[in-house]
Amino acid sequence: MSGTAGVLVVGALGRMGERVRAALEEDPELRLAAALEAPGHPGLGQELSPGVVLRDDPGAGLRVSDLAIVFANPSGSLALLREAARQQRPCVVGTTGFSPAQRGEIEALAKEIAVVLAANFSVAVNVLFALARRAAALLGPDFDAEIVELHHGAKLDAPSGTALRIGAAVAEARGERLEEHLILAREGQVGARPPGAIGIQSLRGGDCPGEHTLLFVGRGERLELVHRASTRDHFARGALRAARWVRQQGPGLYDMEDVLGLERSPSG
Repeated sequence: MSGTAGVLVVGALGRMGERVRAALEEDPELRLAAALEAPGHPGLGQELSPGVVLRDDPGAGLRVSDLAIVFANPSGSLALLREAARQQRPCVVGTTGFSPAQRGEIEALAKEIAVVLAANFSVAVNVLFALARRAAALLGPDFDAEIVELHHGAKLDAPSGTALRIGAAVAEARGERLEEHLILAREGQVGARPPGAIGIQSLRGGDCPGEHTLLFVGRGERLELVHRASTRDHFARGALRAARWVRQQGPGLYDMEDVLGLERSPSG
């Protein structure tokens, strides 16, 4: 294990935490150094790997780690980031559902440490973001943008962070802000579709890891860009790719498109 970087996995017994730990077992550059769950979690004290016991103390976990990979709730993720800033540890964060105020605090903390914050660590999904931006720029305002996302029934937030990121990519290509054009629900006599609207509809059920469809609907034709996930393993592999990358970066707030070096301009 000499020469490998120690990783603190936050949310270690969650769906993504389990897959990240499994991926670490096969990674030649990274190893599991510590594991964290929320206070009161029934798994606390369990040995997850030789010498790695599940704890609830972020400070202790970071002290024996070189960086953290975080899949937790927003408040727990922020608590970890505050401690990481104090200890100067870079972080990879896959948590979604942050409020604007919480997002602002993350931006402030990222002035002290390197943070990769991504709604989705799938390489293919991040290529989808780039394709969404490019398609929106090429198709122009005559095509209406609608997004449909499906996730497992236990997902806590809606719409998904990935769906919002797709919507933001479309808005960016149009030179607009998603918040000014986003429509999350339609019911009753809502009237005609507002020009430039970007709709997102959320479906929940079963054990689906994630499915996103972006529709550009024109007159007599439509273009669909679709990503379907059947497991969470590729999300975990992407998070480890981000972890290897973030260790080489200075303070700043990055996303997975930065990790992959994807072109951000609509004409890219």
